[in-house]
Amino acid sequence: MRILQISSARVYGGGERHFVDLCRGLVERGHDVFVAMRPTSEWQYRLDFLPPQNILHVSIRNSFGVLSAMRIADFVKDNRVEILHAHVARDYIPASIACAAAKGSKFVLTRHLSLPLKPFNRFALKNVSRAIGVSEPVAEGMKKIFPASKVAVIQNGIDVDGPNAADRAALSSDFRSFHGIPSGVLLIGTLGELRELKGQRDFVLAAAEVVKVFPDCRFVVAGRDNSTGGEFRRELRRLAKVLGLEDRMIWLDWLDDTSSFYAAVDLFVSPSRSESFGLAILEAMARGCPVVATATDGAATLLDMDHLAPSEDPVMLAMKITELLSDKDARKAIGELMRERAAARYSLARMLDATEQLYAELIP
Repeated sequence: MRILQISSARVYGGGERHFVDLCRGLVERGHDVFVAMRPTSEWQYRLDFLPPQNILHVSIRNSFGVLSAMRIADFVKDNRVEILHAHVARDYIPASIACAAAKGSKFVLTRHLSLPLKPFNRFALKNVSRAIGVSEPVAEGMKKIFPASKVAVIQNGIDVDGPNAADRAALSSDFRSFHGIPSGVLLIGTLGELRELKGQRDFVLAAAEVVKVFPDCRFVVAGRDNSTGGEFRRELRRLAKVLGLEDRMIWLDWLDDTSSFYAAVDLFVSPSRSESFGLAILEAMARGCPVVATATDGAATLLDMDHLAPSEDPVMLAMKITELLSDKDARKAIGELMRERAAARYSLARMLDATEQLYAELIP
């Protein structure tokens, strides 16, 4: 099949990781994959497995980029593309216009967010062939816009084959040594873009409660701050200082390789206020790391209720954290259970199989 994947995202996050994994997996399965993306994209180097002629640089800045849509349509016709697959909300309408102008191609979109689509999309995107939600709640929301027959659920998948036990021990030792964390000290971590919606402020507030029970524990916050001038990171660090946590907090930028992080932490926490799926949670599960999360749609899909705390409630989040920190054997057993669940339900191969099948149903 000849497939054009479209994303105007400038910075790299969970949706972009899905995008790269999908492109790479389809190429490895023998499909011709093309990409339309911003010329200023910070993550285009991650698509270095594609030949340069398969990448169209086009500046889609809003939902009504007609000129961009026409450039995409020309690219589609020149490369005999059969499927146009858009992944960012502002790309949906330009992709729809391009598909209509090119004629003969099928239009697919994936919704990576829990936020509802605007009602006018019911008319603007009438030519969509399939609308994919990355979780059941996301798909249910899209049924308010699209006919139920056009809505499909394809949950995210990741490579579940992580380091073996010996390698994990070595990675953990290296990470802790580099950051000055003794091997016996409990380490609690969170990972994700630094922004209000991801709940890192609640993580810091919860940490202030946790140290009352485990005064020697440390915390690591990993993620890039894409706000103007890095204001949110500075706010978080000021809060940690006010709470007397300055010496217990480690602040890391975006991690291209998260293996050492997940090997080192004793508990992963997702304090997000909204999560349509939760790739960071899934990666922690796949690495055998026990997880505590707030009760977002994504976390509720991946985890049992016992591991969920109410959103925007740092005290309850701290209670869930201390409960697991208090029982080493329970943490180990839960980690193994989560690893098995991730391998059984959320492999990258399963996601690729489902996507291939959906494409094949659309092409005569």
